[in-house]
Amino acid sequence: FTNAFAQTYTRFLDLQKAEAQAREATKQASLDRVRGEISSMRSANDLNRITPLVFNELTTLGIPFIRCGVFIVNEKRNNVEIYLSTPEGKSLAVMTLPFDANEMTTQSVKAWKKEEVYVQHWNQTDFINWSKSMAEQGYVKDLKTYQGTAVAPDNLHLHFVPFDQGLLYVGSTENLSEEQIDLVKALASAFSIAYARYEDFVKLEQAKTEVESAMSELKATQSQLVQQEKLASLGQLTAGIAHEIKNPLNFVNNFSEVSIELIEEAQDEITNVETQYPASLLQNISELLDDVQSNLTKIHEHGSRANNIVSSMLQHSRGGSGKKEPTDLNALIREYVNLSFHGMRAGKNPIDVDIQLKLDDSIGDVPLIAEDFSRIILNLCNNAFDAMRSVETASLRVRTKKSDDAITIEIEDNGPGIPDEIKDKILQPFFTTKKGTEGTGLGLSITHDIVKAHGGELKVESEVGKGTEFCILIPIS
Repeated sequence: FTNAFAQTYTRFLDLQKAEAQAREATKQASLDRVRGEISSMRSANDLNRITPLVFNELTTLGIPFIRCGVFIVNEKRNNVEIYLSTPEGKSLAVMTLPFDANEMTTQSVKAWKKEEVYVQHWNQTDFINWSKSMAEQGYVKDLKTYQGTAVAPDNLHLHFVPFDQGLLYVGSTENLSEEQIDLVKALASAFSIAYARYEDFVKLEQAKTEVESAMSELKATQSQLVQQEKLASLGQLTAGIAHEIKNPLNFVNNFSEVSIELIEEAQDEITNVETQYPASLLQNISELLDDVQSNLTKIHEHGSRANNIVSSMLQHSRGGSGKKEPTDLNALIREYVNLSFHGMRAGKNPIDVDIQLKLDDSIGDVPLIAEDFSRIILNLCNNAFDAMRSVETASLRVRTKKSDDAITIEIEDNGPGIPDEIKDKILQPFFTTKKGTEGTGLGLSITHDIVKAHGGELKVESEVGKGTEFCILIPIS
């Protein structure tokens, strides 16, 4: 009997040992799954996998529970990110609450700071009140959605087990035993290690993004400096030429104006000597003087137009102060659309253009670097006029609109449009479709930089055969 009992007891001990080994293997497999799943998370959207994962592993470990969740504590922002599961193990709600939102958050955070397990008991009324508050705040659709069952539980023991980044929450109808709490602690520890890797990955991605952004800004700054250097040289050359042209132009305008006055005096003198000379002779002289006066008037008119163009060249070659000042945007647009048009008309191959201005009167003054912003209007209008040389009836439409947060400027032409293959290139420095030396390829690039310097955005919409629209968005703030 003793021998038989010894053999039976040995088998009993072996069975116990095997069961313990099986439980340990199950526990390790569960913890490994948690580490693997959490470590594979790469974005905030992946956090939705937390609660189903915790639910499944608590079930695997044999923990008696009906609800679970994860509390991530953020001490810098003094709040808790809460991820809760349904009784079926699905992700139920994600919410962010301040530390002092209620007794549960206050006491659980205090316990977390002390690295202690915190247990809170709810009766059915407590559970229903919490459910209602979640529904009222919009975290769940309604009371039934949060309960997940027809009747709220009579008793709910909320166990909060701390780990480095927060607390693992397990809700059960009875208090968990020490052995069960130890299993939850092991799960929380595995979760913590994996979650730390996720946080490291997020920080690394943020650092990578910041470095890439800094590199992009550096490249943009370098490109802008090169453009400004070339623009400065071009400005000096323009200023020199403009000064040389302006001096003889002043003589043309001044002497044409004086000559018109002299013609008027000569006409008066003819009237005084009508009785001394034949009428036919005086008539011929008067007609000749009228022709000369008409020619001088045209010389003065076009000289004044040329003077305006030269003055504009000088103004732009000097550059702006770099300071934004309140500027009447609509008035600036009117002036420089008109200036661009007259400049085109005074140049080679002028065309007739129907210009339509639809400007929002509510815009008023806008903080702008006027000298720089005027270049935008000139560049875009000049490009539009060049593009419309091939169409029968050219039309330029300029619109301004004011919204709650931005001012929109639209400059639209009915030219041939921009082919899709070069749309992405037109804002690049020195890219031009103009032949020979007609274009520098800097106009649109500089325009884009000036818009960005104002905190704005430049958009291009174009369809081949129908025209092109440049849209400038300037934030009001």
